[in-house]
Amino acid sequence: MKYIFVLLFLVSGLFASMVKSKVVSIDEQNKTLTINIKKINVGMSGFVVHQFAPTHSSILKNVTVIGFDEKNGVATLKMSKYDDLVHSALPKGKWKVKVGDTVTLAYAYSRALLIAPTEKIYYRITKSATSVQWVHSDLFATILSLAGHPTPLKTDFETMAKSLSVGLVFFYLDKKLYTVDIRSFKILNISSAPLNQDGMKLPFYSRIDEIDAAWWGEGSDELEDYAPYYYELMITYNKHNKKLYENIKNGDKKLHHLLDKFEIED
Repeated sequence: MKYIFVLLFLVSGLFASMVKSKVVSIDEQNKTLTINIKKINVGMSGFVVHQFAPTHSSILKNVTVIGFDEKNGVATLKMSKYDDLVHSALPKGKWKVKVGDTVTLAYAYSRALLIAPTEKIYYRITKSATSVQWVHSDLFATILSLAGHPTPLKTDFETMAKSLSVGLVFFYLDKKLYTVDIRSFKILNISSAPLNQDGMKLPFYSRIDEIDAAWWGEGSDELEDYAPYYYELMITYNKHNKKLYENIKNGDKKLHHLLDKFEIED
């Protein structure tokens, strides 16, 4: 199993460093901007910083990489509202992103959450990937209890990202490890991790025995099965991911109904 630990170390190091680049063009109508960069993963998220003075700057927008022209080294990013720091005492200017502003990507990628089905798998992975600062799944279970969501929603992962500065979430499914941007929920990497799975804890391994449930609403029902739910959650934001499609297609036939949710071109 030694090669698994080496692989996990390499995977965890792929997205550990922040990436910075200047804005080179802006499309106000489509709310996009472009940067020049040698290599980037579609789905990586970050923000735009405007420098007012040598000692004064502000984050103006969240951004997500939606396209990358590898030949020309140009990445296209979608802008969205930045709401991580909401406070009535903070100034609310009408500043707009300008050419020359700084885009920071892969922020907090050094901090990650692992969703695993068993305690043994959780600790095998977290102990081997030492370049990552693992935020324990107990904290995520606490966030779910506060929201009343025994079944985690994408918004719960976003809350985790904002409150605890987590950049990545790793999902362990069918002997594979999926590296996912916790905000965009785009799959950045899929690696093989053939660990033995004995049993399963729902909705994932944590030391919290019970997650409080709301009276009604999305996420308030108990999660009935591990793999089908997390596969479907990833598919929702990765409908064109051929590798994910093939993994499900070549896996358990009980999951084949999920193939209809993809938008894969022949």
